[in-house]
Amino acid sequence: MADTYQLVTFQLGEEIYGVDILDVKEIVRVQEVRPIPNAPAYVEGIFNLRREIIPIINLHKRFFIRKPLASEEDALLSGFVILEIDGLKLGIIIDRVSRVVTIDKSERQPPPQMLSGIGAEYIEGVFRQDEGYLIILNIRNLFNSKELQKIADLHK
Repeated sequence: MADTYQLVTFQLGEEIYGVDILDVKEIVRVQEVRPIPNAPAYVEGIFNLRREIIPIINLHKRFFIRKPLASEEDALLSGFVILEIDGLKLGIIIDRVSRVVTIDKSERQPPPQMLSGIGAEYIEGVFRQDEGYLIILNIRNLFNSKELQKIADLHK
């Protein structure tokens, strides 16, 4: 299985993104998020998940991605993907959860220099699909160590 990726996929803006299934702790419906004073602009706030405080990151704000017009069905499929990066749990807001896919690593293409506002350093690769592209996010590069520390400090 080392020749394949297993990815949780979701829609963010007009694109479909994927993250390694091993980095995903769970997917939850949209919850009430409490804002945090003096947090970076892309930190939406925090929410309580079974007595664990989880910071919520808005990648729309982080990468200037426009939210698509959402139908009622889309609203039902939106939520948070809870990730664990170097021992820190955080949630990212998604517009619509898609599915888990297994993709052959040999089909991966390098990321273009700029894709929907997200720089190539945040993208592990791109896969062509019938309906467009699947962009694999490198979650460890989404936030530098200083940002991760700031986010970790938010819920202390």
